[in-house]
Amino acid sequence: MRVLIVIEKAKDGFFSCYMDNDEFDFALFGHGKTAAEAKSDLLLAYEEIKAMKLKRNEQIPALTFDFKYDMQSFFDYFDFINVTKLAESMEINPSLLRQYRTGAVKASQKQYEKLERKVHSIGHELSTAMF
Repeated sequence: MRVLIVIEKAKDGFFSCYMDNDEFDFALFGHGKTAAEAKSDLLLAYEEIKAMKLKRNEQIPALTFDFKYDMQSFFDYFDFINVTKLAESMEINPSLLRQYRTGAVKASQKQYEKLERKVHSIGHELSTAMF
């Protein structure tokens, strides 16, 4: 079963992630100084819940996670991305994308969609590359 995990940067500077689904008898949360730490914390919580339920002979569905990032979490998690080059490829001002990355300016839904299309396009190109 596919489950959406939302990863966000909080006002206190830490990152959190949570399962955006309420059809189970458990919830998953993660926290950390980085988006990667928060994601790892959530995945550890899932493993702990599976182990606990196994001891109780309870069923737990096999979950596959999709991750939805806010702009700050995305650039924190994928910190190897060159923001200037990405902005240029998206035909937006690199300074503006850096402001989105830091949270100084909030991106519109249209900008999120534009970034998502570009990221998916890059992912497709990478998945078809050969050496």
